[in-house]
Amino acid sequence: MAERIRSLGHYTSSTLRSFLELTHLTEQSREKNDGQSFIKELLSDHESIIIYLRENINKFAIEYHDLGTSDFITGLMGKHEKMAWFLRSHLR
Repeated sequence: MAERIRSLGHYTSSTLRSFLELTHLTEQSREKNDGQSFIKELLSDHESIIIYLRENINKFAIEYHDLGTSDFITGLMGKHEKMAWFLRSHLR
């Protein structure tokens, strides 16, 4: 992601504080620390990212006229979809 941002001539966030301000993901606290719970939480994060990417793919292509970033986001979404499928298969 940072590489794409730099290739467009911008700078990326570089501190934990700035990352925390930009993310929509949250850290979960739970009583049970087992593999199934971790997989469910990880799956939930991937699904959240997929939804966010789907909502923004067209914004890059249409609003910003940046088909390269739209394509990059599409590829990223595919990777998250594959990981979500993989995690779902472990929960069954």
